Amino acid sequence: MIWFFIMSNEQIHPLHATDKKIIDSLITKHNPEDFDLINLARLIKRYDNFPGEIEIKADIQKILKFWNITQDILFSMTRKLWLNNFRPSKTSKELVGSGFDTSN
Repeated sequence: MIWFFIMSNEQIHPLHATDKKIIDSLITKHNPEDFDLINLARLIKRYDNFPGEIEIKADIQKILKFWNITQDILFSMTRKLWLNNFRPSKTSKELVGSGFDTSN
């Protein structure tokens, strides 16, 4: 009965399919680029307190281990990137943030 209760509280994130593709592309990178670091950091933030998504959370830990960095090191690296005016390529289909257009 306890097992059923635990399973029923696990949710699938609305962006699971998109995020899983990103995770799958990151998990094989030997030398992550700046945008890869940014992507991993934002996915960690997205799934940190999300109930469920055990597979994605486990994959995130695998990537950190494969890249031989900790979450704290990753966040430090990405803070430096943003402070040095990093901006995603305008040709990139991946969005950082919501993608909401506030220009009007």
